[in-house]
Amino acid sequence: MSDIRLHTIRRFRNQSGYVSLDRSQQQQQQQDTTTSTLLASGLPPGSPMRSPPPLNTTSSTRRKGRWRNQYDEGEPEEEATLLGDTERDPGFEHEHDEEAIDNTKVPKDKSRTVPLRPPDKFQGRFPPNIVRNQKYNVFTFLPIVFYEQFKFFFNLYFLLVALSQFVPALKTGFLVTYIAPLAFVLLVTMGKEAYDDYKRNLRDREANSARYLILKSHSSPSPNDDDDDGLSRTLLEDNFPPTRSVPSSSIRVGDLVLLEKNQRVPADLVLFRTSDSSGTCFIRTDQLDGETDWKLRVAVPATQKLPSDPELLNLDAEIYADAPSKDIHAFVGTFTINTPPSVSSNEVPMVQVPTVEPLSAENVLWANTVLASGSAIGFVIYTGPETRAVMNTSHPQTKVGLLDMEINQLAKILCAVTFALSLALVALNGFRGFWYIYVFRFLILFSSIIPISLRVNLDMGKTVYAHLIMNDHEIPGTIVRTSTLPEELGRIEYLLSDKTGTLTQNEMEMKKLHMGTMSFGYDTMDEVVHQLSTAFGAGADATHLRHGSLSTGSNWLPVGVETSQHALALCHNVTPVTNDDGSVTYQASSPDEVAIVKWTSSVGITLTFRDRTRIELRTPSGSTLAFEILEIFPFTSESKRMGIIVRDTATGELSFLQKGADVVMARIVQRNDWLEEETANMAREGLRTLVVARRKLSEAVFKDFKARHHAASVRLEGRNEAMAAVVTDTLERDLELLGLTGVEDKLQDDVRGTLELLRNAGIKIWMLTGDKIETATVIAISTKLVSRNQYIHQVAKLKTPEEVQHELDFLQNKLDCCLVIDGESLQLCLDLFKNEFIEITTKLSAVVACRCSPTQKADVARLIRGYTKKRVCCIGDGGNDVSMIQAADVGVGIVGKEGKQASLAADFSVTQFSHLTKLLLWHGRNSYRRSAKLAQFVIHRGLIISVMQAVFSSIFYFAPIALYQGWLMVGYATLYTMAPVFSLVLDRDLNEDLALSYPELYKELTKGRALSYKTFFVWLMISLYQGAAIMIISLVLFENEFLNIVAISFTALILNELIMVALEITIWHVYMIISEIVTLGIYAFSMIFLPEYFDLSFVVSVRFGWKVAVIVAVSALPLWIIKVIKSRIAPEATTKL
Repeated sequence: MSDIRLHTIRRFRNQSGYVSLDRSQQQQQQQDTTTSTLLASGLPPGSPMRSPPPLNTTSSTRRKGRWRNQYDEGEPEEEATLLGDTERDPGFEHEHDEEAIDNTKVPKDKSRTVPLRPPDKFQGRFPPNIVRNQKYNVFTFLPIVFYEQFKFFFNLYFLLVALSQFVPALKTGFLVTYIAPLAFVLLVTMGKEAYDDYKRNLRDREANSARYLILKSHSSPSPNDDDDDGLSRTLLEDNFPPTRSVPSSSIRVGDLVLLEKNQRVPADLVLFRTSDSSGTCFIRTDQLDGETDWKLRVAVPATQKLPSDPELLNLDAEIYADAPSKDIHAFVGTFTINTPPSVSSNEVPMVQVPTVEPLSAENVLWANTVLASGSAIGFVIYTGPETRAVMNTSHPQTKVGLLDMEINQLAKILCAVTFALSLALVALNGFRGFWYIYVFRFLILFSSIIPISLRVNLDMGKTVYAHLIMNDHEIPGTIVRTSTLPEELGRIEYLLSDKTGTLTQNEMEMKKLHMGTMSFGYDTMDEVVHQLSTAFGAGADATHLRHGSLSTGSNWLPVGVETSQHALALCHNVTPVTNDDGSVTYQASSPDEVAIVKWTSSVGITLTFRDRTRIELRTPSGSTLAFEILEIFPFTSESKRMGIIVRDTATGELSFLQKGADVVMARIVQRNDWLEEETANMAREGLRTLVVARRKLSEAVFKDFKARHHAASVRLEGRNEAMAAVVTDTLERDLELLGLTGVEDKLQDDVRGTLELLRNAGIKIWMLTGDKIETATVIAISTKLVSRNQYIHQVAKLKTPEEVQHELDFLQNKLDCCLVIDGESLQLCLDLFKNEFIEITTKLSAVVACRCSPTQKADVARLIRGYTKKRVCCIGDGGNDVSMIQAADVGVGIVGKEGKQASLAADFSVTQFSHLTKLLLWHGRNSYRRSAKLAQFVIHRGLIISVMQAVFSSIFYFAPIALYQGWLMVGYATLYTMAPVFSLVLDRDLNEDLALSYPELYKELTKGRALSYKTFFVWLMISLYQGAAIMIISLVLFENEFLNIVAISFTALILNELIMVALEITIWHVYMIISEIVTLGIYAFSMIFLPEYFDLSFVVSVRFGWKVAVIVAVSALPLWIIKVIKSRIAPEATTKL
């Protein structure tokens, strides 16, 4: 652009921006518009005037422009403002022209170039900023709920039975008898789902209705704006931005949002300005990535330098943002200023235009994070489903417990039994008449064999188990997030655990510093304190003594001590934050860094101030050392190191400081003979190691690096790789090795006893960690994951199939060892010999996998589940454990230092690892055994009455006539038996102390013997015997009226069920006794109101009493005798304790 052209543009600005110069008519109209505006404001024509904020898009001066294809607007003044004048990148123009010609032949590119003050139509391209976590809507609620219910066979079976009652030929009794139980189940389920979805809707509405201030001209209201709450501001003065209050759901791409401290970020924003003069702010990301440490974010330098917030409304700039993705740690974008802001309308810019600045993740505030300090203004780039928070919100598949699948399988067997029985009765009658109708009538009469109440009882039982778990005072803070899985806790055979924060506390403390010729332990740190205070000219009384006394050792220390302390105090991302009470805390994304900075403070070099451009340290003498921050290279999981370039403001010396993992730093630092050995020594002590190094830079080297790094940073493709390559080629060469730090991660409380108990319970434990193999081995030994004198076999750096095969052959012959394998070798094993590897390692008692990525953790969990078909439990505390937790049969999250993301994604949330013992060995045991007993008893309750029906029909000429009808059938599964049967959820086979003292008892549960085909067959035989006995004896004692046989047999049936419940109870609970007595009373009382079934004169007679007593004795007494004999001959293991 020429100077003349820029001058002309500035002169003839209208309310919307600049005009094109090649259209004289448009210039004249714009000049007329400007003149009219000046006259209206009382100024003479030609007077310089600052352009007011842009008008809305309903301007009367719309025309077609050359950039209409990009913004879909026909306003040349807006188009000129958004894209500058006619000088454009030809490739840019061609790209959008081509897109306008045919956008159906190529996939839609969701990357965007968003101008400041975009038109409404342009903003309408992007999805609304609406939070929606609901599972259903008005149209999908019923179909989805019905599908979820009727995909289980026994629910579908009962639905067909209920529908059959609408066919007159198949009707066998009251319609309510079949409809009521099914309707109850559906209503309970629908009510629960509707309530849960209603709560989600309330949370969504709360998030969507939260009010935010957006920077808008008071002269251009938006249709989405709402100022009823009185929060809007008007432009009263230049340094006070005009704002308008809108709900979160009305925020759109291109809006400028003003955020205050502790306010949730409503959408993905590029940070433009902060209240801090350095352009930095802190955010809390615990709801996004689970990390509790504050993160530092940096405003775009060009916008932070503006004199006031309203200047943003006059800025001619645009932002390029790449397509939305899930990666919260990466962002590729650019900020382009087409025309720099000027003080006056006649000023000619003295800088090259357009100017482009790179944008990265540190310039972005993701939605659902919280502004932790100051205030900020952000520019919306992604909204609604395109935000990182929504894209990372996974909806894991609904987990179904193994017990539920086993019961569903039994239901299919029962259905086959029902059909066979119905066909047999029709066959015995010679297939007479409409025999196929009789088959269906018998199927309906025997439908109680598959009781719909089974699902109701099991679901209610799960609710009781969840209540007991969450109200256990010995494991406070435990939360059951998936109430359908308590029984799974009793059948775990594999436990996959994270290390840091799960087995350890994630509380770091620096224990060692090694400098090649000298090594300082925790007990000799006073020597460093003394020498530093001497070096800085402070007296002994001015030092920060760790133990209250000064070491009297040698007064000589290597020169590198002071240098290493400076490096440790400077090379980090720690920021001191002053709290409201005046105390100072250190905030950083890594607890290791905080531990090191705390240690440097304790020896006398204290971090007192840190912002984006400056670090200040206080020396032991009380003086201040100031350093200018020139570049920061943050730690990533790929690079495994972080670096910083600083300039000493006193001497002007440039230094590149770097620290990181030994595996990457070993090839960067100068050759030495001690690093590898000392790293291994510290790892054997269970310490986390970091290598610290330095390189002094000249001005020429730094300028060369700066130019190359900037060129790489503005690339849109391969930006991160290009920037890393520049750092590697320019800076990471022959670094001076300053020292090696060792930081201790304390173990969780009682983690040793917990792992030993779980191992004795027959649970195979795998530790999956991202730490190095030496540290993981030490933690495995110190936590007792490896039993005493157990051989540890380490596998690392495998490269060839032959090496893998050799290791597998060794493990095949030594299954009693503990395998320790690194991530690289693990991946090679899975790629080449997946089946063989899983087959061998699942037989080992313990496996430790090191340097594992989150994806590898999840893959291992899925492989173990798929190969063994056993129950797998995964436990972790960080965001990197979420995929593993969701891939497990049972996921347990720990609320720890890394936040709540793992806890929120898990099925069960605990506060510490040791709570796992009681969760599995006690609550898991009880939940599984109780549900197994409850399920079989409910099936028995349906089988026995079906057997009675079969006997009755057989005697009465195989007629498909119902034995019990109407309210008797309704009451049988509800008032007359439900409470005693359901009280079985309070039964237990042994006391809590015994369950925790003898973890070996847990092994019996994993075999699945509480509910198996064997136990099902036993209950089938019991039902067959009791049903036949009750019905046959009732017929033998037949009175003159049919009414009497109904009264006798039904009363005997109810009493038999109450007695059977009593026989199944191992340890009585007060509620069990109450349920038995109350149920018997309800039954006796109900006889008065059912005269069509009970003749009261006969019921109160002696002959009724003795006949019922005989029937009950014949049906129940033999079972009691068998139970007593069995307890003497073959007692259960629990009774031997």
